Amino acid sequence: FTLHHVRPKTPQAFDPNAHLEITPDFLDAAIGHLTEEGYQFIALADMPARLAIARAGERFAAFTLDDGYRNNALHAQPVFTRHKVPFTVFVSPGFACKTHGIWWETLTELLRVAPHLEFDFGSGAIALPLATLFQKQTAYVRLAHFIQAEMDEATAIERLDAAARAHGIDPLMITERLVMREPELKSLVLNPLATIGGHTVSHRALARLSDEEARREMDQSAERIATITGQRPETFAYPYGDTAAVSQREHRLAKELGFRVAVTTEPGTILPRSFDTPTALPRISLNGL
Repeated sequence: FTLHHVRPKTPQAFDPNAHLEITPDFLDAAIGHLTEEGYQFIALADMPARLAIARAGERFAAFTLDDGYRNNALHAQPVFTRHKVPFTVFVSPGFACKTHGIWWETLTELLRVAPHLEFDFGSGAIALPLATLFQKQTAYVRLAHFIQAEMDEATAIERLDAAARAHGIDPLMITERLVMREPELKSLVLNPLATIGGHTVSHRALARLSDEEARREMDQSAERIATITGQRPETFAYPYGDTAAVSQREHRLAKELGFRVAVTTEPGTILPRSFDTPTALPRISLNGL
């Protein structure tokens, strides 16, 4: 399963990222349901070995959480611990070390507070009206597409961050508020059920980067996590994880860099033959929709 935020729900009129969160009660219910259905809970890194010796009819589930949000430790960890369920948290050191903003969180806060927005998509500033929820949602979709598909991602995010700062929003303070820092990650891995996985340094779509830059993003994230936790991660999650963000090149790089398992966000379940390509595994999104 793919998870992101796990936290009590705070209703928001404008909430374009509602699909990226569930409540602790929902997580508890999901685990309870799987338990009743006879699933065994396995750490992601252990899946290949466990499926290799599985008997007919055995079923397994692995839980993973992307981006390293603080609520994973505060609200998800107690649920996993109570049920004795292993879980893997995929961490981007750029978030954990507060050198990079989380653009979808920055964009959401900007569109909540700004009555209108002047933004340059590459051919001069244009006005984006934000008076209604429909206009805010339209602007979110337009800006997200600009970041993910139209311009170099880092450059586009810099432009968004500048717009946010002009409206009194500090993108790095959003990261500070939401994401676990190094001491918190060190504390998290004291839980024998918890594992930290790699998620690049800057959380950019790898398929849009050069060979050298993609390899560096993956390798340096693993090295930084090893420095924090004392162990190089064996698992990796591709940022965004869909076919636009991940290609066969990334599958190969993950294998070359020593990741035993790497996961996408392409929906699907795992069979023993899935481990013919263990660096391209699907996941099921457990989300607010």
